[in-house]
Amino acid sequence: MTQQIAGAVVLGVAVLLILAGVLAWRARLRRDSGLTAPLGVPEHAQVLSRHETLYVATTRHDQSLERVAVRPLVYRARGELAITDRGAALSLDGAPTVFLASSRMIGADRATVTIDRVVEPGGLIRLVWRLDDGTVVDSYLRITGDLGSTDAQSAVLTDLQRLCAASETGESA
Repeated sequence: MTQQIAGAVVLGVAVLLILAGVLAWRARLRRDSGLTAPLGVPEHAQVLSRHETLYVATTRHDQSLERVAVRPLVYRARGELAITDRGAALSLDGAPTVFLASSRMIGADRATVTIDRVVEPGGLIRLVWRLDDGTVVDSYLRITGDLGSTDAQSAVLTDLQRLCAASETGESA
């Protein structure tokens, strides 16, 4: 086999792999086209804290490698997480603000791995919440402000857990 034929075979395989990836992603977007995150912050929500964050992914609950294309949380993005007295607002660059009311939030804990991201132990925050149709999903965040300090990460996690606990007891955080 000559060098030109070998190069053409390798190029052909690479093109097929890229095409398969594009078609698979489009199929996922079609599959999840009906899933949307709640938008807009309630008018009288009081912001308690703000944190620079990297939104990593949203996956099926307890299936950290099964991405869900929930609009507008489809792609990884930088943004800001605002903790309010009524829930958590996620403002990502180039997307409308997603507001997770405490009544939607089920739990928050630390994670190390999710689809296409592995970090140091406990370097991600996993927020478990419910979509409108009742589907439970996990969204992964990485706090980047304050140099992503462990203290900042712990403070955010504590605030999110407080909001989840308030929803379980029926209180308004």
